[in-house]
Amino acid sequence: MKLSGLIKDPATRKKRTRRGRGPGSGLGKYSGRGRDGQKSRSGGAKPYPFAGGALPLYRRIPKIGGFRNPNRVKYLPVNLDQLAALELPEGTRVSPALLREKGFISGRNTLVKLLGRGEIVRPLSIVVHAASKSAIEKVEAAGGKVEVINPSVEKEKQQ
Repeated sequence: MKLSGLIKDPATRKKRTRRGRGPGSGLGKYSGRGRDGQKSRSGGAKPYPFAGGALPLYRRIPKIGGFRNPNRVKYLPVNLDQLAALELPEGTRVSPALLREKGFISGRNTLVKLLGRGEIVRPLSIVVHAASKSAIEKVEAAGGKVEVINPSVEKEKQQ
């Protein structure tokens, strides 16, 4: 048996509907479109957002207000007084992993920003994703240093 010898089953071929061919066809006279109205006319089908001539929803939405920046970078603030309260020994490397251990950070991919509220007396090596100028000045005045890491580079290391 060859593929060319197979006979196609006639039941698999469905006849197309012939609209507007009299009442006996089931779709005569108005061809299933109804008698009146925009949709009964030729070219009357309008695209989805069309609202009968009224201002479509997608054009009304911006007026409702607000804007969410999809590229916003959200940092978790950590102040110097919070680090001072930990009473870490001199020269300790304070990283996001250590802050996670101490309960400052809950999420795994949380970005940390060091802020300058409070004072710090011990020299610490602080590694964060961002830091304010005042925080950097206060840490360096205490004999420590602040290292700012790029979050995108850290993500690549994790993978």
